[in-house]
Amino acid sequence: MRCVQCGSLKDKVLDSRSSKDGTSIRRRRECLNCTYRYTTYEQIERTELRVVKRDGTREALNREKLMGGLIKACEKRPVSMDRLDRAVEEILTDLHKDHVSEVPSHIIGSKVMDKLHQIDPVAYVRYVSVYRQFEDVNEFIQEIQSLSRRATRDTMQRRLPL
Repeated sequence: MRCVQCGSLKDKVLDSRSSKDGTSIRRRRECLNCTYRYTTYEQIERTELRVVKRDGTREALNREKLMGGLIKACEKRPVSMDRLDRAVEEILTDLHKDHVSEVPSHIIGSKVMDKLHQIDPVAYVRYVSVYRQFEDVNEFIQEIQSLSRRATRDTMQRRLPL
């Protein structure tokens, strides 16, 4: 690594630690030339996924765009940025597991809806209303009723022993 202070390529690693989620490694380094200490992060480089949109066009999967949709859905809701960041990582991990290089946009939308359903029901309804392009109040009412039916069903299910 090039020292950010003097530009030297000679350094030594003082400490290496895995991140909490295990997706990156944090390294403390010291420049052998000027003794400046700095931190670097090492991550696995994923292959770039491409999104196949409804009209057939293709574009690179944009993590910021995905995060922006979640942030907008969760606006003024008690959901932390950390939780949204983890949700984006979980969605991206699922997409990389399931697909080689191209992902239809409807699969991304359904994964986002599943995550929001787990995180916050109001954010879920907000996202679904935009994603499915609701045109009147009745569509909102139907979605909320189906949401409450699912919640009732979930609580009535018998718990399996661990």
